[in-house]
Amino acid sequence: MIKIGVLALQGAVREHIRSLEACGVEAVVVKRKEELQDLDGLILPGGESTAMRRLIDKYDFMDALKEFAHSGKPMFGTCAGLILLAKQLVGYNEPHIGVMDIQVERNSFGRQVDSFEADLAIKDVAETFPAVFIRAPHIVEAGEDVEILCKHNDRIVAARDRQFLGCSFHPELTDDHRITAYFVEMVKEAKQKQLV
Repeated sequence: MIKIGVLALQGAVREHIRSLEACGVEAVVVKRKEELQDLDGLILPGGESTAMRRLIDKYDFMDALKEFAHSGKPMFGTCAGLILLAKQLVGYNEPHIGVMDIQVERNSFGRQVDSFEADLAIKDVAETFPAVFIRAPHIVEAGEDVEILCKHNDRIVAARDRQFLGCSFHPELTDDHRITAYFVEMVKEAKQKQLV
């Protein structure tokens, strides 16, 4: 049985758990760093990246998250989670976890009042996906080995770099579980490789 955790410090945790369960995998609410050890994959949910970083530091999660990232296990960051995974952030000297070869700009679609929905074509996932953008970041630049999965108005809003998946929007706020299912497949493939 595949076991995927959702970092439960802040943000849309319950919605991700529901989406994972809809995809038929065991979903774990992760509140302590020790819980990362038993997981096959991890979702970093949307929320507020600054608040999330404060809580990561408060509960001493950062080294454990970096270790998880370097273990080859897949991670999926949505909205604030994408910011946590990026190697570079516009206007900041230091990244957070810093494992995805992308540069991200925070709140690049405007403030909360500028939230919107858009139907997106996402490579290998869906021809049309209902994406919810709330104070969303976007990917300004992607390294040459990064696979760009989706753009909205010429801005990159979903990408994959090896075992890391990131998107600007909130797939968990819809009843469409196809992006979660795509991540579950990434986790299954990675687990298969580790067993070989």
